[in-house]
Formats: sequence, C-alpha cells, structure tokens
Amino acid sequence: MEIWMIVAFVLYFVVIIGVGMYFYNRSAKMHEYFLADRGLNPYVVALSAQASDMSGWLLMGLPGSILLAGVGEIWTGIGLAIGTYLAWFVVAKRLRVYSEKANNSITISEYFSNRFKEHGTIIRILCGIIILVFFTVYVASAFVAGGNTLLAIFPEGEYKTLMLVGALIVILYTFLGGFKAVCWTDFFQGLLMLVAVCIIPLALAGELGGIEDAADALKSISGSDPNFSLDFISCGWIAIVSGLAWGLGYFGMPHIAVRYMSINNPEEIKISRRVATIWVVISLACACLIGLVGRAWAVSQGLISDTGVVSDGFNPELIFIEAVNTLWAVSVPALAGVLFAALMAAVMSTSDSQLLVASSAVSNDIYKHFKGKDISDVKLVWISRIIIIIIAVLAAYIALDPESSIMNLVSFAWGGFGAAFGPLMILSLFWKRTNGKGAIAGILTGFVTVVLWNTFFRSGIITQKYIMDTPVTGVYELLPGFILAFIAIVVVSLLTSKPDEESYAMFDAVDEECRRTGFRIGGKFVAFLGIVAAALFFIAILIGYSVNGDGFGISISELSIIEGGPEVCAFIALFVGGFFL
Repeated sequence: MEIWMIVAFVLYFVVIIGVGMYFYNRSAKMHEYFLADRGLNPYVVALSAQASDMSGWLLMGLPGSILLAGVGEIWTGIGLAIGTYLAWFVVAKRLRVYSEKANNSITISEYFSNRFKEHGTIIRILCGIIILVFFTVYVASAFVAGGNTLLAIFPEGEYKTLMLVGALIVILYTFLGGFKAVCWTDFFQGLLMLVAVCIIPLALAGELGGIEDAADALKSISGSDPNFSLDFISCGWIAIVSGLAWGLGYFGMPHIAVRYMSINNPEEIKISRRVATIWVVISLACACLIGLVGRAWAVSQGLISDTGVVSDGFNPELIFIEAVNTLWAVSVPALAGVLFAALMAAVMSTSDSQLLVASSAVSNDIYKHFKGKDISDVKLVWISRIIIIIIAVLAAYIALDPESSIMNLVSFAWGGFGAAFGPLMILSLFWKRTNGKGAIAGILTGFVTVVLWNTFFRSGIITQKYIMDTPVTGVYELLPGFILAFIAIVVVSLLTSKPDEESYAMFDAVDEECRRTGFRIGGKFVAFLGIVAAALFFIAILIGYSVNGDGFGISISELSIIEGGPEVCAFIALFVGGFFL
C-alpha cells in the first residue's frame, strides 16, 4: 500500500481519538456524558443523527443490493428518506420538550418510565433489556463490517486483529468523551461520508465514458440478467411496501431519539430537520447511483458477468473499496486514504452511538434506578465507561467470525426497535389517554410480533422442527409489528384506567409549549398515520395471498397498472402528501 494512503488513513484515526480526549474532562456529569447537557447546535445534531443512522449500510449494503438486483431495492432508500423527514417533523421537537419536562429524562427508556410513572419500573427494565440485547448485536455487526473493510484495505493483515483495532478506536473515543465527543465526531464523519458518496458514482461514470454510456451499459445488462431490473415497479407490491416500511423504524430508534433530545433550543429543530433531510436525500441518491453505475463498471472490469455471475473473490458489497483501489490507490493514494477513512467513518459513526446508548440502558436506566439517587454522577459515568468496555468485548466476541451475518441482524434489530418503541413514541407524545399498561402491551406486542414474523412469516424458511402449513408473506416484520403494537396500546389503554392527573397536567403543559412555539400536530395526524400504515399492510397481505401459492411477489403490471416512473412518482407523492393533509 502507498505510504500516503496509510498517512491519510491513520491521520483520520488520530483526529478521532483526539476529539475524545478533548471532551474527556468536559463530560464528568451524567447529563453531559449521555446528552451533552442539551447544549448541541442544530447542525451537529442533524449530521450526528443521520451519520449514526446510516452506518456502513450507506456505502456497502445499499449499493451492493442495487448492484445485484437493480432499482427495485431503491424503495428501501425511499422509505428511509420519507421516514427521516417525518421523524424530524413529528417527533423531534415534541420529544425535546417532553423529555425535559418528564423529570429531565436523558434516555428513551427513562422518558417512557417518567411518562408512565405508575408502571415506570417495569417499563424501564423492559426497555433496558431490549436496548442492551439489540445494540450488543448491532455493535457486533458494525465490528464485522469494520473488520472486513480494514481487511480489504490492508490485505496483508488478519481479520481478527484488524477488527479488534477498529473496535478499540471506537471504544477509546466513546469511553473518553461521551455523547458530545460522539456527536462532534459524527458531525465531521457525516461530512466526510457525504463527500465520498458523491465522488464515487461520478468517477465510475467517467471511467465508463460518461453518463450516457453508463446508461446504455445498464440497459444492456438488464436485458441479459433476469435478476437485474431497471423497472421501479417490477419488484412487486410486497417489496415496495416492505421497502417503504423501513421508514417507520425512525420513530423508535433510541440512538436517533437522543439526538432530538440533545439540541440546545427546541425552536431550532426545523434547522436540523432541513439539514438532515438534505443530507439523507443526497446521500441515499448517490449511494443508489454507486450501485447502478457500479454494476456497469464491475461488468467492464470482469468482476461480474452480463448475466449476473459474480467472479471469485468479488463481494458486491465492497464495490466502493474495489472502485477506490482501482482508480486511486496508486495514482492518488492520499485521496484513496481519505475515501477509505470515509468508509470507516460510516461504520464507526453508528457503533459509537450504539455503545453509548446501550451503556446508558444499564447504568442510568437500571443500575441508578435500583441504587437510588445517592449515587454520584462521577461514579455513574465511570460505571457507564466500564459497561461500554464490557458490551464492546461481548460484541467483539460475536464479531470474531468474519462470516457473521450483518444485514439480517441489522434488519431484525431495526424492525425490533421500530415496532417495540415506535408506536409508543408517537402515542405517548400525542395521545394523553395512553397509560402504563398500554405502553407495556405495545412494547411486548411489537417485540414479539417482530420475532415471530421474522421466524415464520417473512423468509419462507421453516425448519423440520416445526410442523406448520403456513404460507409466508415476504412482508418486512416491522410493518405488522408496528401496526399490532399501535393497536395494542390503544385497546389496552382504553380498557384500563385513565392516567392520573399529574400525567394529564404534564401532557397539557407540553402541548401548550409546543403550540406557543408554532408546532401543532394533534390526534388527527396520529389517526391518519395508523390508517395509512394499516392500509398498506393489509393491501400487501391481500395481494400476497391472492397469488395461487406461487409466492407473494405480484407486480403492478399484473394489476393492469402501467409500469413506469410517473406512476412511482405519483405513489410517493400521495404517500408523503397524505401526512400533511
């Protein structure tokens, strides 16, 4: 490897560790360590939230899936873009206000327990366990991605050693600086990711002779490979609805929700919303282009055939690395080092946030609750740091196997968080009748539905251990989990006693403050959200079961609707526009 590539890459890690050391003495208290004392500016909050959200999936998972399957995979990106905006528009400001009034809550589980005090202990423990388990696995998947990335950059190294090096760096700056260090590093990493994701598709198109030549090459490939399509709607309604359903996950992501809670001024949320939405739309669009143009480039390089046969040693998810190595590793090694650093930034910006949230689930939400208020902030911070190390060690142990499944675990955890916490987040913020028993019912229903649906109803893989004549749907488990959890919260809350007067008073105070500052979304929005999500879910299921046992992917053409871009645009406009009626 060229020396300047190594210098640029190592310099990035030095800066990251330096940021952690800078904030070391500035994070001695719990509110500083876990929430930056609610003092972050809107730009840092916006880029930190989105960088910690996207992870290596932005530069590896999404381009790799599009490279193999075509534009049908873009529906997931569309769903995430819609979900990003809606979460900022609907949840962010009200959660910022409510979490402060709810006994100055600094985590999502502490907010829920303070919002529903009559069952606060059960809710706190339940949320803490779910967060701890899912995020430990989530961090492990990031360590695997980081290890494989470093192995591709340093092929002479050993996977286990490189994975542990990457994990150690994440542990160091998370351990030292806490939430403020994580947010500031994520801010710069978000900028670096944006630059990298924009450069690669342009460079690949240039290598192919320009955009028109790249488009011609893709048309030729789509005619040769039956699994690769340039048609948005040929993937079928099930894939479209499941892709859009990914956006629902944003309402329940703990590591994103704490960003909403950390902004200095709630009225600046609109700035964060605009910055975050612009970043997400540009990043997702360019990531999709990496997959599409990367397919044509990979064919030209002999990495994959016109018919879709992948050559030995080529991993479609590493198209970013293949491109950088081929184009600049020798000619412009410093640029290659910076772009490789951007890829590691994508991985690290997520794992650091997840480590911090998982440690807070144990130290603040469980340990502090049972030890009482006499424990000092300094001691709690050190307990949190120790827990970070323990969680990271467990995650690293899981990640020792380079063949560990990444995408399945991430998809499962995203669905689990979205279904368990998303409906409760919305209803706790906008429906004062929600009570503690309804909250518990919603968390458990969402979690259990995701587990069962993923096991029996989505993939179609049923082991011999279970004797079941149940057809599978192919629907992403987040959608049924979200719908059923939403229903469970409403039904159980209505069938049980009303919240106490203190809860009503707190809700009214939050409502009044949000209305005073110009933010007003009421019960009509909540009802509309539930109706739209339920309609999409049941339409998908009905279409799925209408296929005579041959599977559950039916294209729009089979419903006598003309295929093409205008229909896709109209569908998206209808879906998004409905939320603002």
